[in-house]
Amino acid sequence: MSIKAPHLNPRHEPRYSGGPLAGTVGVQPDAKRGRGAMSNGAGRYERAGRVAVDDGWDNLDAPPPPLKTHMFRDSTRTIIARNTSPDIGFDRSINPYRGCEHGCTYCFARPTHAYLGMSPGLDFESKIFYKPDAAELLEKELRAPGYQCRTMAMGTNTDPYQPAERHYRITRSILEVLQRFKHPIGFVTKSALITRDIDILAAMAHENLAKAAISVTSLDPHLARKMEPRASTPSRRIDALRQMSAAGIPTAVMFAPLIPGLNDHELESVLAAAKDAGVQSAGFVMLRLPLEVKDLFQEWLGAEVPERASRVMSLVRATRGGKDYDAKWNERQSGTGPIAEAAADRFHLACKRLGLNQSRARLDTTKFCPPPQAGDQLMLL
Repeated sequence: MSIKAPHLNPRHEPRYSGGPLAGTVGVQPDAKRGRGAMSNGAGRYERAGRVAVDDGWDNLDAPPPPLKTHMFRDSTRTIIARNTSPDIGFDRSINPYRGCEHGCTYCFARPTHAYLGMSPGLDFESKIFYKPDAAELLEKELRAPGYQCRTMAMGTNTDPYQPAERHYRITRSILEVLQRFKHPIGFVTKSALITRDIDILAAMAHENLAKAAISVTSLDPHLARKMEPRASTPSRRIDALRQMSAAGIPTAVMFAPLIPGLNDHELESVLAAAKDAGVQSAGFVMLRLPLEVKDLFQEWLGAEVPERASRVMSLVRATRGGKDYDAKWNERQSGTGPIAEAAADRFHLACKRLGLNQSRARLDTTKFCPPPQAGDQLMLL
């Protein structure tokens, strides 16, 4: 991974101010090797698109340089994001990063980069915004008068353990705050890097304050590398599940997304491998293709698995009422129709056979207690 940002002096790191970083299409194949998206079309809010064209002045004998990852300091003033979605089991979350270098071709978070004036394509996975003040902001928000504790979610949009986390350690700093405040946390990730923080997560889990889920979409390393080029390999994710479970952390496997005609045949084998690793619960999510993702995913299918492309999209549409995607509440996660119902039946039967999802304990929100700080009034005995 190449990160173009000096780590020792954050004040000198680049800040994005809009405009010149907006995406272009027609990126040469050698330049995007190791990336997920095939193109870099301008976001839906841009007035004009940009297209890369060879004007004859370039040296065509020299291969283009690889697409590097650029990190930009995000100067957000708040860190807790709220939602009122009726089909999501949490109402607050934290995203230490915007954009994700894992480069998953199907990522439903890609369209969020359009809000930044950037492309949901290659920009999303190569221009990453990080939040160095996240821990400080979180502590301030948790101390706010009237704050009511509920489980915090991480990894619900972009991955908190993507490659840049090795350098910036923002996710770990957030965990340290939550541990001091005895605030419950639930993780979803595709990265084995989560095992770095087993010390904190295990201590919190001992007090029923932490749980984690790792998404495993395939046990085939070749398919996984195509779909999720910079995420941990399937074997490393299964090993991470094993380590987390052995440490006493409530751990789940997520088969997400389930892609009909591409990885759906692996559903039972992924659940079985996770069960062997000590996992006690599981979930799955049907492929979601909102906004720009539908075109990016179909472009990827045509390039990487052309022999299956038309069948996969036909099956996907069969789970969405004939459309590429349907965002209806309570249906967007599971889809509808016979194919979606069959997938759900297979999932539930496999879980029953393997003894998964027999119990789902809620994390404890009653222990939340902001630690004293300098200047606080002493308690009367």
